Parts: sequence; C-alpha cells; structure tokens
Amino acid sequence: MSSILNTEHIDKYFLEPTKFHVLKDINMQLEEGEFVSIMGKSGSGKSTLLYILSTMDTDYTGKLIIDGQNMSELSKNELAGIRSEKIGFVFQFHYLLAEFTVLKNVMLPALKLGKESESTIKKRALETLEMLDIADQAHKKAYRISGGQKQRTSIARALINNPKIIMGDEPTGNLDSKNSDKVFDIFKQLSREKKLSLLVVTHDHDFAKRTDRIIELEDGRIINNT
Repeated sequence: MSSILNTEHIDKYFLEPTKFHVLKDINMQLEEGEFVSIMGKSGSGKSTLLYILSTMDTDYTGKLIIDGQNMSELSKNELAGIRSEKIGFVFQFHYLLAEFTVLKNVMLPALKLGKESESTIKKRALETLEMLDIADQAHKKAYRISGGQKQRTSIARALINNPKIIMGDEPTGNLDSKNSDKVFDIFKQLSREKKLSLLVVTHDHDFAKRTDRIIELEDGRIINNT
C-alpha cells in the first residue's frame, strides 16, 4: 500500500485569548484503502487535527502531503480544488438542504465542480444512492426522510466526486446503534471494494475498535497509532 495522506511535524497554536499549543509534533499517515479512526477526550485536538488534514485550516507549521502534493505550497483556490476533487466530508449533522430532493443534494458538489454534464452526474448519483440502499428515496425532499437515511444521503454526497479520502467528524454521533452499524458497514465496504481511505473522528469505542487502526490523541499529542 502507498500513503494517500501523511503529516510531518505538524504543530498548531491558538493565539486567543492566550497562546496555547493545541497540536504537538503530529506525524501520521493514511494508506490507500485504510479505515482509520481518531479518538481522544474532548479538548485533545481531534477536530483541530481533522480541520488541518482537510486543508480548511492552513495556520500551522510542518507538512501536510495529500496524494503526493505538499498542501502548504498551494493557493487557497488550489486547496479548494483539492477539497472538491480528492476529499469527501461526512459530519455529525448532515447539512442537507431540506427543500431539495435527496437526489439534488447528492448531485450538488459535482454540479458545483462543473466537470461533467448534469445527466452524467445524475446517473452517478442514482447509482450511489442504489449502492447505499436509498435509491427509493431519491425524489423525496430531504426533510421527509429519516435520520439514518439523511446520513446515508450525506455519504452519497461525499462520494459524488469520486474522492480519494472520506473524512468524518462524529458521523454516527446522532444515530442509534442500528444506523451506526449501517454507516460503519458502508464505510468498511468503501475501503475494501473501492480502495477509499477513511479518516473518522469518533467518541464511539465500538465503532473505532472495528476500524483498521486507531490514532489516539491526548493533550495535542499522538499517544497511540496502532
């Protein structure tokens, strides 16, 4: 396997209200097709780390390499392109547009990217919804589907641009155990069958222990990476 993402000596400070060293010498990597969870107590730096790894926070020292490119050498527009094409996001809150259909919500990132025709995007969106077993919900407004279906819709949306990495921030945080298991199974299938790399921040120990590896943070340092 080759690494799709790696960091070298990343340090991050918050400067307000006082200077605080939030991430300390972060060295990690994510292999192609690997499913990794990030754990740690509240305040350990998990979400801050994910924000940096997703290229949304560029105020740090050290190196972030994604798919062979050093992110600190790229402009804001180039980083936005990396996020659009190489990274899919799944959050605790699904952030679907309630008045749009499930299908339209899934299509939006690809329509925004503007590299394919609407008919091509629609076909792929329907295939993705089929894979996630919610194609029957495609033409319903997003506010009319269940919580578990909303989260699967957000996974479909994350997949629409064929990213290399899926990043999740507590993606099962609002789900019951049955739907949490469904989301886990979908992620596992994606890593195995599509060789997608997954990096998921979670508080759920049952979820984390079934992933390939756990990166554990404590006070801004990696204390376990196995």
